[in-house]
Amino acid sequence: MTGGALGSTGGLKATGGASSGGSSFGGSPATGGSISAGTGGAVSVGGAAVGGKSGVGGGAGAPSGGATGSGGSSAVGGSSSSAGGAKATVGCGSAKAPMSGRFDIDVEGTTREYILALPDDYDANKPYRLIFGWHPLGGSAEQVAKGGYYGLEREAKGDAIFVSAEGLPFQGNSLGWANSKGGDLKFLDSMMERFRSELCIDETRIFSTGFSFGGMMSFAVGCGSGIMRAVAPQAGNIQVSGCEDGTQSVAVMGFHGDDDTVVSIDGGRAGRDVFIERNGCTEETMPVTPSWCDGLQASNQPCNCVSYQGCKAGYPVIWCEFNGPHTPAPNSGATIWNFFSQF
Repeated sequence: MTGGALGSTGGLKATGGASSGGSSFGGSPATGGSISAGTGGAVSVGGAAVGGKSGVGGGAGAPSGGATGSGGSSAVGGSSSSAGGAKATVGCGSAKAPMSGRFDIDVEGTTREYILALPDDYDANKPYRLIFGWHPLGGSAEQVAKGGYYGLEREAKGDAIFVSAEGLPFQGNSLGWANSKGGDLKFLDSMMERFRSELCIDETRIFSTGFSFGGMMSFAVGCGSGIMRAVAPQAGNIQVSGCEDGTQSVAVMGFHGDDDTVVSIDGGRAGRDVFIERNGCTEETMPVTPSWCDGLQASNQPCNCVSYQGCKAGYPVIWCEFNGPHTPAPNSGATIWNFFSQF
């Protein structure tokens, strides 16, 4: 499936008030009517941009967003070794100090925006993990940054660079990730071209997470970008942002509420199944112990996290289903960070 493909049933609709990692992912409803787009959907959150814009090369303002709570850590399974050694970008060792802030970038004549958050003690000679956080429909780059990148920023303790990108109006309404003609993947490519030249990044450790439309975009970049080491989609699918055909293995930890009436859990499972095949896993599963589920409230039980067996070494597929509606995976920041940081 190529990027931007739309399903034929269901609709993408704005909801509100979900939360994750101790920070609100709700907010004022998105404007505009319903849209026909497969089983996709997302929480609407709005919010004006903060921080000054910068030109293509410059920095802007102070870092956007703070850390949020993210619950206790839990084991996630899979190999603890990364695939090969670090691959440092040409930006390593640069004498020009980069800045955190909000930036513009041209993507084939369209101005796109993103927020970059560097560690406070950024070291130009240390290749960092790079983590992308994608917002839901009606959300914004600011929303993800202020939410601490789905709770991961606090868990990273200065050991990663974070990026929250801003979507484009979806069917004339709220911001999202339609990835029409692969446009959002081209946005990612443009950001990466800049980051490689300006930042010290380990290109073998690039990651993605997001909720709803952000989960869909995480699936899309896992399928088609060719650069992701691991992704952690939350309540996503592959019907809207798409999933380009390919064979590249990518480690996956996915989350989905079993009572999600906005983005069907079947769509999330379809995304999971792409990587079961790509990573050479079997259909056999084993419970993950200890599990992210262990720390959830009674209202989110039953919950089940399983690890698919026989996967290519270093490329696990872990899937968590919990009792809940269309919501980010509760208190998942520590679990996702532990999953990413094993690589």
